[in-house]
Amino acid sequence: MTEINQLPVVPHWIGGAASPSAGDRTAPVFDPALGRETKMVNLGNAEDIESAIASAHKAFPAWRDMSITKRQQIIFRFRELLNERKGELAEIITSEHGKVVSDALGEITRGQEVVELATGFPHLIKGEHSENVSTGVDVYSTKVPLGVVGIISPFNFPAMVPLWFLPIAIAAGNTVVLKPSEKDPTAANWLAALFTEAGLPDGVFNVLHGDKEAVDGLLEHPDVKAISFVGSTPIAQYIYETAARKGKRVQALGGAKNHMLVLPDADLDLTADAAINAGFGSAGERCMAISVVVAVEPVADALIEKITARMSTLKIGDGRRNCDMGPLVTRQHRDKVAAYIDVALEDGAKVVVDGRGIEVDGDQNGFWLGPTLIDDVPVTSRVYTEEIFGPVLAVVRVNSYEEGLHLINSGAFGNGTAIFTNDGGAARRFQTEVEVGMVGINVPIPVPVAYYSFGGFKDSIFGSSKAYGLQGFQFFTREKAITSRWLDPSHGGINLGFPQN
Repeated sequence: MTEINQLPVVPHWIGGAASPSAGDRTAPVFDPALGRETKMVNLGNAEDIESAIASAHKAFPAWRDMSITKRQQIIFRFRELLNERKGELAEIITSEHGKVVSDALGEITRGQEVVELATGFPHLIKGEHSENVSTGVDVYSTKVPLGVVGIISPFNFPAMVPLWFLPIAIAAGNTVVLKPSEKDPTAANWLAALFTEAGLPDGVFNVLHGDKEAVDGLLEHPDVKAISFVGSTPIAQYIYETAARKGKRVQALGGAKNHMLVLPDADLDLTADAAINAGFGSAGERCMAISVVVAVEPVADALIEKITARMSTLKIGDGRRNCDMGPLVTRQHRDKVAAYIDVALEDGAKVVVDGRGIEVDGDQNGFWLGPTLIDDVPVTSRVYTEEIFGPVLAVVRVNSYEEGLHLINSGAFGNGTAIFTNDGGAARRFQTEVEVGMVGINVPIPVPVAYYSFGGFKDSIFGSSKAYGLQGFQFFTREKAITSRWLDPSHGGINLGFPQN
């Protein structure tokens, strides 16, 4: 095994170039399919934090004042470069996250949707104008950038989640400091280098690697005007409370426990396919994963049989090979997820398919856990109440639509949910009555396209703004209202008072 001191180190990206840390703290970066460290990443200290924010702060005035046309051209150029080289980025994601390459390409494609939305930003940051609100007086509004904004992104989508925010924040005239997950940091530097290649001026987009010290540095620094975050609910709440207390704008997207309500009239083949894709895609490490199938009886037995049959065909292994699902991101996370299987057994549930000890197409040292299916899960069990964030699919049996709806609405989270049915009336009722931010009707993962906005209800979001879409542009701009009077040359004098009736 390579000695740690010989491993490459992922530096920060500050002022348009790679920037090694001023300190000596690092964290290991693993290849999850091999189960070993392949590189290290710098962990920012106070000097690094100040340097990244200062770089963005210095770059802001010139970027804010750059013409809309030139800013738009840079976003277009970035889009073209990303399309040309997304395969390279996908390989990086797979090597550090573990998801299969096709899954990595999928996340890049969803991020690219936001880039494409951002290319049309001139239309989305227009103000309004009213003439002669009083004699000779006009009022108009402009939408202006905030300044330096901080983005804190999670490990599960190292390209897509930053791209939910970056293109919109930059297009609107802000400068950015991105703090990616230290578990898979290289994608952030790759995106920064690509933006530089696209013509983005130095300092407009900076990458600060680190842990809680870097996060707190962004939350507390007076030059950072806004924070965008995606991650677990406890951290989202901490981010929101800390940054809001410092007077910053905050959009903080938290965790989830997404349900799939299956009515007796549903197409069970379609539903089983959806449960496989939504439960085990990206190894279940996504906040929009379906983790609970709520089966309205008498449908559960037949549905479980179909899901089980499909699970037996899944190939688990190294994401660079022809596999359906890769490893989990770290050994610690794999062990935490696997522990829920024992919890299920202790709580009286039935483990239909146990993902522990599976045969894989990959190195035996990888962080493997196969797809797991658990039936008759009590709603008091931690398997039901907690966000597992892994390939564990629970089945809860109910006797009616109303019972299933109540189960979903009584939960702490409200991110996304889906209903599977052939009854249009039931579907329409469900979309009205369910208390979540994103609803799928025969669609298991209802992540909106880029011109709508992403976000949930209840403990799945903190702050008033969702990600991307029109809400994204509203978040990254603020409005100025200008009241203007220009005297006609024939005016005979000066009147400094207010207009009079």
